[in-house]
Amino acid sequence: MGATILDGKKVSQLVKEKVKKEVRELLEGGATPPGLAVALVGEDPASKIYVRKKGEACEEAGITSHQYNLPDTVTQEELLSLVRDLNGREDVNGILVQLPLPSHVDSKTVLEVVDPLKDVDGFHPYNVGKLVANDVNLLPCTPSGIMEILDHYRIPIEGADAVIIGRSDIVGKPMAIMLMHRHATITVCHSRTRNLAQVAAGADILVAALGKARLVTAEMVKEGAVVIDVGMNRVEGKLTGDVDFEAVSEKASHITPVPGGVGPMTVAMLLKNTLTAYRKQTGR
Repeated sequence: MGATILDGKKVSQLVKEKVKKEVRELLEGGATPPGLAVALVGEDPASKIYVRKKGEACEEAGITSHQYNLPDTVTQEELLSLVRDLNGREDVNGILVQLPLPSHVDSKTVLEVVDPLKDVDGFHPYNVGKLVANDVNLLPCTPSGIMEILDHYRIPIEGADAVIIGRSDIVGKPMAIMLMHRHATITVCHSRTRNLAQVAAGADILVAALGKARLVTAEMVKEGAVVIDVGMNRVEGKLTGDVDFEAVSEKASHITPVPGGVGPMTVAMLLKNTLTAYRKQTGR
């Protein structure tokens, strides 16, 4: 019997519809719309696609999208100046600097200049600290989207053994903290983990977020495990996850597909964060 598909498209649509409904109610009450500013540096094709999708999602939800396309020759100080300007604008409630940035621009410096109350990516050290302290402000979009999927499908988290493959600041680390706050027992693996297959095979919830196509094979998955695939890899022109989907879906109880799993949730949670930021800033 194959695994139940964890449909990220379906769950993301529910999140987006809820945001749209709340924004409509705000506008009907005489409020100005929430605003999201996105800064895109350079011509990276994947980044341009992501930014376009974010703009379309904002329009659909009734959120005003402010897009700033900057050349890859932009100086760090010019980008910092833009971010500081956006920090001070009342019509901008969320700020997103699309990564990656050119090598001559220090991403860490730029992200730290973003007002933490407008940091809808959840990357600012202030918001990371809030997450660690379990005093939530704005959460990183991909991990919080995964939690939304787990909750929608009523996957038991408390007491579960959860293994996260990948320790990135964007997914792996915050994912571990979120699951720990929900009383799961956490193991974080990475490229230097010994006996990775053995460790992964002990997981009730397995999150693959290392960025290596089909890294997770059936032998690495316990019978009945819940498998979350965060990978987005291009193999012979086809989008492929970090999980060998066909083989693993025969052992797992639940699994996210690629595409259509975690990916759509990231944009949906960005909209949710923008609305949350708006409410915190305006008191509405």
